[in-house]
Amino acid sequence: MLAAAPSAPLEPGENALAGLDVDLDAKDRFATGEIVLTDRRLLARDAGSAAWRSWPLSASLTLQHLDHGGVGQLSLHDDDGRLAGWRYTLGRDPAALKLLGLFERQKRRLASGETDPEDEAEAEETDFGVESATPPSTWVLLRLGRFAKPYRWQLLLGFVLTLASTAASLVPPYLTIPLMDEVLIPYQNGKQIDSHLVWMLLAGLAGSALVAWALGWMRTWLLALVSERIGADLRTATFDHLLQLSLDYFGSKRTGDLMSRIGSESDRICVFLSLHALDFATDVLMIGMTATILFSINPSLALATLVPLPFIAWMIHLVRDRLRTGFEKIDRVWGEVTSVLADTIPGIRVVKAFAQEKREAERFRRANRANLEVNDKLNKTWSLFTPTVSLLTEIGLLVVWAFGIWLVSRDAITVGVLSAFIAYIGRFYGRLDSMSRIVSVTQKAAAGAKRIFDILDHVSNVPEPAQPVKIERVQGGLSLQGVGFRYGSRAVIRGLDLDIRPGEMIGLVGHSGSGKSTLVNLICRFYDVTDGAIKVDGVDLRRFGVADYRRHIGLVLQEPFLFFGTVAENIAYGKPDATREEIVAAARAAHAHEFILRLPHGYDSVVGERGQGLSGGERQRISIARALLIDPRILILDEATSSVDTETEKEIQKALDNLVQGRTTIAIAHRLSTLRRADRLVVMDRGRIVEVGTHDELLAREGAYWRLYEAQARQVDESDAERPVLPPPAPAAHPAGAA
Repeated sequence: MLAAAPSAPLEPGENALAGLDVDLDAKDRFATGEIVLTDRRLLARDAGSAAWRSWPLSASLTLQHLDHGGVGQLSLHDDDGRLAGWRYTLGRDPAALKLLGLFERQKRRLASGETDPEDEAEAEETDFGVESATPPSTWVLLRLGRFAKPYRWQLLLGFVLTLASTAASLVPPYLTIPLMDEVLIPYQNGKQIDSHLVWMLLAGLAGSALVAWALGWMRTWLLALVSERIGADLRTATFDHLLQLSLDYFGSKRTGDLMSRIGSESDRICVFLSLHALDFATDVLMIGMTATILFSINPSLALATLVPLPFIAWMIHLVRDRLRTGFEKIDRVWGEVTSVLADTIPGIRVVKAFAQEKREAERFRRANRANLEVNDKLNKTWSLFTPTVSLLTEIGLLVVWAFGIWLVSRDAITVGVLSAFIAYIGRFYGRLDSMSRIVSVTQKAAAGAKRIFDILDHVSNVPEPAQPVKIERVQGGLSLQGVGFRYGSRAVIRGLDLDIRPGEMIGLVGHSGSGKSTLVNLICRFYDVTDGAIKVDGVDLRRFGVADYRRHIGLVLQEPFLFFGTVAENIAYGKPDATREEIVAAARAAHAHEFILRLPHGYDSVVGERGQGLSGGERQRISIARALLIDPRILILDEATSSVDTETEKEIQKALDNLVQGRTTIAIAHRLSTLRRADRLVVMDRGRIVEVGTHDELLAREGAYWRLYEAQARQVDESDAERPVLPPPAPAAHPAGAA
């Protein structure tokens, strides 16, 4: 059961189910209010008010939820109309949705006569809670089998070599039996040494050692090659899958974390496969074969060897779970460290501009300290486990010595048998100790594999069609029919209808947050609509192959992004096989040719990461040239001229006037003057189209567009008025005697 706000006036026996802190008043100013749902009624204290109001729960009472532009709203209604409303920032939306769900459940309970809501409240608590992070299971490593399948014959050969090398390494202890019983002990008793037998035994020891070395080298080299290829395939598959995911996935992940998964996690798995998995297989074979030999030599002494095994197995089981969760925490914390680096290094100019070096250093220090604390906690467990296993194996060896001496004293075994037994026991316990240490590496690899398979298991929200429609040629006609879209729980586009003719230029205008960029993202199919459909030339774009469709779209973003490489490579990014003549033609059309020629190496000049070394206007013109080179049928300009000066904007506008001919063009611009040449202007507000028409038509209506235009005109006039007026220059002095 949830606790109510301390100030909520609850009646005796009344239980609070959910609460919501309201942080906006009716005019969207920050203020504090509360809503509390109980098992009997809904109580509320409006933002900025101390008085509580209440409404008994009934079938006629309804609670409606709405969100837009970063503001959420709950409104209470009954049969007579609206009773109350509350507004809040969307950070509180999960709590609002939880309250809404419990509100409906409690109404159903009251209608059915049930009175105890506690179980439902607890169940609802989990519905809206934070997604639980399940600890990685060791079995996740078996999923690597599909990456190992292409190399199954090499792995089989590696297993045979492992089996053979393990068998060869077990020969020397067995040869110590005749060496002790037939050579050394008889010699101590006065018997002559048989040199032929000695040389045969020594040759057997040397030969088995050489064979074990050769087989071990072959199997290590072979399996190392295979594991590297499995790791490379895993990285490639993960990155390929990552590129196919929709933009919403990247919006919820940090760059450093994804880099850590593909880089360090795959390397960790590769090391596990190449070294530790091989050691584990060798240890299992060694323990199994050694146990068989021990029981064949003396069963009672072999049983004494197994005394520490139950204790070691219990410790491994106890420690494994702690290691499993510990290594996953380490991976998450290390992803945070990498994310700080990925945030700071690309944004180093902003860091230095605002003199925040100390702040970023402290942020990295905190992440590094958290990483240190998690590792220290895990190492505390591991440092106790490893010596304890070694102690148990030493105790086991002591038991074997004591029992073996007792058997020798009773003439049950010979000294040679005991010596061979001790040699085998050393290998048996050594491998047992090695296996216990592999627990750490295995859990670490399992944690890494889980984080990689979290990517591979994620299904894109923009799926490829099962039978894609082949695109022969795009005419560019667009039809938006009842389009709706939500970012999570936030509705951004609602019931939008619009038809765009092939070759028509459409200007999208509206306040920030009105849904313009989201609409462009839907047309590019970066996201899929949640309601309705978008059709291209009469075909739902979801029936096209994603890459096949996007090849016909040219996109110029508000923030131009350039890759590290030459200017020519950046312009030809969408068409890598473009000739130099085509690249130059696109640059000329974007009015970029002149400044490119002024660069040290012209089109072969290297552009720094994210376009370092170029001005914002130069980066934008290269971005425009990149879009023009692919000759798209649909051209989308998302604030394409916002980063350039007035003169450059005029040059680009002249180029665009020619380039939009014959292409369907959708342009977003906050400066309304840049859209006067558009065939139609589409005015959006709160995810809906409120006006459509030409510039002159919309001004004549004096509606939403007229208000936007007038507001911009006033801003321009005010900025001109604030500009200091310079006095006129003084007249030039005339020389004496001049007329």
